[in-house]
Amino acid sequence: MTLPALTRPDLSRYFPILQWSKTYDRETLTSDLVAAVIVTIMLIPQSLAYALLAGLPAEMGLYASILPLIAYAVFGTSRALAVGPVAVVSLMTAAAVGNLAVQGTAEYIAAAITLAFISGVILTVMGLFRLGFIANFLSHPVIAGFITASGVLIATSQFKHILGVDAHGHTLVDLAASLFENQHLTNPITLFIGLGTVAFLFWVRKGLKPLLLATGLKPRLADILAKAGPVGAVVITTLATWAFGLADKGVKIVGEVPMGLPPLTLPSFSADLWGSLFVSALLISIIGFVESVSVAQTLAAKKRQRIVPDQELIGLGTSNIAAAMSGGYPVTGGFARSVVNFDAGAETPAAGAFTAVGILLAALLLTPLLYFLPQATLAATIIVAVLSLVDFSILTRTWSYSKVDFTAVAATIFLTLTLGVEVGVSAGVILSVGLFLYKTSRPHVAEVGLVPGTQHFRNILRHEVITHPNVVTLRIDESLYFANARFLEDYLVDRVICDQPIRHVVLMCSAVNEIDMSALESLEAINHRLSDMDITLHLSEVKGPVMDRLKRSHFLDDLTGRVFLSQYDAMQALTPKHETG
Repeated sequence: MTLPALTRPDLSRYFPILQWSKTYDRETLTSDLVAAVIVTIMLIPQSLAYALLAGLPAEMGLYASILPLIAYAVFGTSRALAVGPVAVVSLMTAAAVGNLAVQGTAEYIAAAITLAFISGVILTVMGLFRLGFIANFLSHPVIAGFITASGVLIATSQFKHILGVDAHGHTLVDLAASLFENQHLTNPITLFIGLGTVAFLFWVRKGLKPLLLATGLKPRLADILAKAGPVGAVVITTLATWAFGLADKGVKIVGEVPMGLPPLTLPSFSADLWGSLFVSALLISIIGFVESVSVAQTLAAKKRQRIVPDQELIGLGTSNIAAAMSGGYPVTGGFARSVVNFDAGAETPAAGAFTAVGILLAALLLTPLLYFLPQATLAATIIVAVLSLVDFSILTRTWSYSKVDFTAVAATIFLTLTLGVEVGVSAGVILSVGLFLYKTSRPHVAEVGLVPGTQHFRNILRHEVITHPNVVTLRIDESLYFANARFLEDYLVDRVICDQPIRHVVLMCSAVNEIDMSALESLEAINHRLSDMDITLHLSEVKGPVMDRLKRSHFLDDLTGRVFLSQYDAMQALTPKHETG
């Protein structure tokens, strides 16, 4: 007798690297290496800049771009998503940690590391319990509004480095007031470096590649050189600052950046600190996940690849835990660098691992060269990067399409700019859920009639249809649950109180996917109230899962009418020429 073989668990479900590594070949390796070179060139100045945006030492940006990328290569499902520090999460980190400690202190750094760890734990637990659907409750227009407002805040916060003055605040009003108060202290040399770098980076984005192609360079080489524009700005301004002694003339520089491997760090396990950071970590996790998955799915669709949102939670979660264990701060998938990674030809997540090696080499070999790097250069890098996130057209698009969506987007932008990023993102989450509840609490209910010569039923206000004064058919275009149950009850009673000799009401349930307990009780109340009016209640086109649940209650036993397979059957049975009583 042969015993059945034990079923081995599918480890590739939790370790996607086991899937794509089976077909890894030399051609794929070449594509990934080229993409890694391009993204590394782009990521070095960005990592330094975003760390300073978060109020952290510049090297922490490099540390957050090494182990997290390797962790995502093992656990992530996107072939092109590039994980690392991003502008919005850096701003949220500064807002969260800034409430607990002073920038530059050991407590501030420890809180940022702990924030990354908490965020990683939240994301990983959500992934293990398959809670990726939670992100669906966030309205995309609301998130777009939040990111637009955050981009404005980030760009404004960097003007202090462009001007060479001190300015503080977490809202647009505070930042603008602080900049205005200190504008007389502007350092002309710093201003020249900052504005010059901004202009140069904007030109690099649009004009450098065509110029290089015109000189006869191959497209791939021209693309690499164009993406190296920020590095060129770093090299030129650093050399100029060193050669002309600009640091002695008031130009603020990065200063000493420690050289070496990322340190092994541990988060704080203080209950008080965790309690203070948990809500911020949750918001960072949700916002980061939504944006990462949106980018990953967009890029995957171009190559007919598949993204698994629940596994993406694990990939991002382990990346943040890796950041916390290696002296970093919260990370997520970056839009700009992911698009660059995709356009550069990345075939697998191994491109991210190779990028991590490139950043590691920079941390080991290049950090002494960054001593004279002007902070204005990094500020310019941030400004140019985040302005691509600013999209006020979301206001005009939502205004023309849905005034309710416009109100939610406008409120999110206004609150983010005036009260800060944490209030803004919290408002965005609340508005997204509130928007869903508002829309579904007033479901579209259409009275329908028979289209002549067919078995189809359409809205009596939009089509020429056949109706009968004794029969009212209402099509419910929404699932029924606690928030809209009473609305249907009131709507139906208002409809039948009229001069018409109504004898039958049919609820057409073709669009109803769910009926919860509250809605069931409302249906029971409707059945009794109509019965008291000598009106019979019927249902039609009830879906199988909904019918299965109704059968587990007494509603169908007490129903005064029938449940029809189709609305046409109901119309045939209930019109006078077919009635028997």
